[in-house]
Amino acid sequence: MKNENQPDLNNQPIAQPSGHTWVASVVRWGTAAAGVLGAVMMVSCSTVSRTVMDMPNIPGAEFVGNENCSQCHAETVRDFHTSTHARLQAKGTNAVQLGCEGCHGPGSLHAQAGGGRNNILNPRRDSETCFKCHLDKRGEFSLPHHHPVLEGKVSCGDCHNPHKGSMIAGGGTQMTSEKETCGKCHTAQMGPFVFEHEAIREGCTTCHKPHGSVNRRLLTERNSTLCLKCHFQEQQTAGALYIGGGNHATGRMKEGTCFSGGCHEEVHGSNVHSSLRY
Repeated sequence: MKNENQPDLNNQPIAQPSGHTWVASVVRWGTAAAGVLGAVMMVSCSTVSRTVMDMPNIPGAEFVGNENCSQCHAETVRDFHTSTHARLQAKGTNAVQLGCEGCHGPGSLHAQAGGGRNNILNPRRDSETCFKCHLDKRGEFSLPHHHPVLEGKVSCGDCHNPHKGSMIAGGGTQMTSEKETCGKCHTAQMGPFVFEHEAIREGCTTCHKPHGSVNRRLLTERNSTLCLKCHFQEQQTAGALYIGGGNHATGRMKEGTCFSGGCHEEVHGSNVHSSLRY
């Protein structure tokens, strides 16, 4: 029964907000939505300390756990707890889905076949497995100058050992020794030299970005900007600019070059000149 004091909504027109009021409402709603979205993004990016992984998939295969892997890969499984990647291993009933299979995929078919490359993922052959977590490195490999990982000529495993060791230099995903690791391919730059560039002792990454750079030769900085990060002991007097005892106010220094201008061509070391010249 209808209440006599209640307005008849069926017979009354619905009030429409004025244009100004309607626009203001939309603006307030949009501002609130943006604030909520921003808060969610801040929570997801800033306060979550976990890595969200896209688990690898092999059609028809199931996760079997590290114990199955240890039957053939005993040494690798034994030492894996020392690796940085061991932190990715879950604890509890879902632990079977991480560990070895977190990178290599579910191993049931691999185990049933007694091994073989065709039924397991091999990051050495496809670095996309590594990029599932290391998204920033995939971005660096997409820069104009990079090691040819995306082209399939080099793999992450050529420089890194993910199965053993910590993030401290000496193992794990850190290069065992920069000079030793880079020298496997870049033999000419390793010397020995009569006059060695001291930067070599500090490591190749003092001057180079190994994954990718916007600068030629994977340099961290352009031209003299890089050199002056260490060779900044300069004196300026009466139009002269002395660096390393020599006046650099004239010549190629004005063009911003140290090595490409033909002065210090042997930047890794020289056998004939202490100023790293031929």
